[in-house]
Amino acid sequence: MILFLGPLIQLSMDRPWRWLDGIRVAFDPRFWVLCLGDVRWLRNQVVAPLTEELVFRACMLPMLVPCTGPGPAVLACPLFFGVAHFHHVIEQLRFRQGSVGSIFMSAAFQFSYTAVFGAYTAFLFLRTGHLAGPVLCHSFCNSMGFPAVGAALEHPRRRALLPCYLLGVLLFLLLLHPLTEPTFFGGTPACAPNPGAPLCS
Repeated sequence: MILFLGPLIQLSMDRPWRWLDGIRVAFDPRFWVLCLGDVRWLRNQVVAPLTEELVFRACMLPMLVPCTGPGPAVLACPLFFGVAHFHHVIEQLRFRQGSVGSIFMSAAFQFSYTAVFGAYTAFLFLRTGHLAGPVLCHSFCNSMGFPAVGAALEHPRRRALLPCYLLGVLLFLLLLHPLTEPTFFGGTPACAPNPGAPLCS
């Protein structure tokens, strides 16, 4: 959420309701009944984060780390994650949702974004040893979407908003290692290279 400080403040500026109204809605059981009855919400906020993090982090990383080490595994695993999102290209081509060039440009952008996000959640999984962090981050990112930087640059209150974007990025980078300190999470890595194991081919 720290990284999304700018987008969250932009959202609060553009919404007519106050923070207190948002908290009331979050604690209203009727809101959650509506969410749980919405198949798209369930897919984006629950099923996709849980299944994708289970496959691409909890299953794939423990196989890659002994072969490559943690650093290359964190960089390689998200490539599979990015490619897995190419099914959107088939849907868009099938239903003719734009020109072929624009669809592939959009797919390249999404691949880049999901690969960077995948590297971050892989880092979280290896550093904390738990799947909860990557799943919650995935769900949060699905609900927020990619930050609307273009809209922020043209926002009427951009002089107040743009420093919040910058502050969010700086705080994220400064606090990434301290807030993921393995001792906070039990100190047991999710997977580590086994020095006695034979090298993978």
